[in-house]
Amino acid sequence: MTHIVVLGSTNMDLVTYVAKAPQRGETVTGREFHTIPGGKGANQAIAAARAGATVSMIGAVGNDAFGLRLRDTLEHSGVDTDFLRTVEGPSGTAHIVVDDEGANSIVVIPGANGTVDHLSPGDEGVIASADALLLQLEIPLRAVVLGAQAARRHGIRTVLTPSPAQPLPPELLDTTDLLVANEYEAITLTGRADPREAAAALLEAVPEVVVTLGATGCLCLTRGTEPLVIPAPKVTAVDSTGAGDTFVGTLAVALAEEKPVREALSWAAAAAAISVQRAGASASMPYRPEIDAQFTA
Repeated sequence: MTHIVVLGSTNMDLVTYVAKAPQRGETVTGREFHTIPGGKGANQAIAAARAGATVSMIGAVGNDAFGLRLRDTLEHSGVDTDFLRTVEGPSGTAHIVVDDEGANSIVVIPGANGTVDHLSPGDEGVIASADALLLQLEIPLRAVVLGAQAARRHGIRTVLTPSPAQPLPPELLDTTDLLVANEYEAITLTGRADPREAAAALLEAVPEVVVTLGATGCLCLTRGTEPLVIPAPKVTAVDSTGAGDTFVGTLAVALAEEKPVREALSWAAAAAAISVQRAGASASMPYRPEIDAQFTA
């Protein structure tokens, strides 16, 4: 079975649903509030596990009630948490506002994620056993670089989600095989306003780039081949939180299973389309039979 390792964040998502997100200085009345396990690392781990992979999670939670629930949610989804350490203090949290169009705005408080600034004993060994290592930027950059370098030493494919968007050091770009960014992240990283131009600029730094374009679909550029444009299934979005992580986790599984690139991208787009029709991040992620049904429909 495909083995995916995720080095990244775990957060408790504190989600408020409103008709319209407040402007600066404005107070609005919300409709609902939920606490939902999330974090980009945990989300990608759960997405990959539900898509059919064996998944190991490297990261940290706090010794609080959120930490217990985060660990339990990962394990319930089939994710191995042997490399998820518990540290003193609070777990990470993400404060999310979702409007009636399904759009969101997010503030992340790192908490325990801020302690993941190195590889612990055993981390490199589990990375070496993987088919792919998934990385994001919600933990200290030093650990992301160390993880990518460990993967490169062992010939393991690295998939980087540059979120939250920030300058990427050469030592990380040099050890990234596939970079998956949303439109905002691609534009922020390159200063190019057009997604195609941004993707082309990123391709100068890494060998393969995917830029997700929300309801429009995604764009894939690989050195030496023609660009691929993959449309997204037509659905009515309820909550886009976690859709990008669903896409990445599912895509990593598809590529590790050696699906053709176009098919892998379409399969991942089908998974993301299912997720946006449901509330929450990890709670919205589909299982493999659902993805297959959406993909073949």
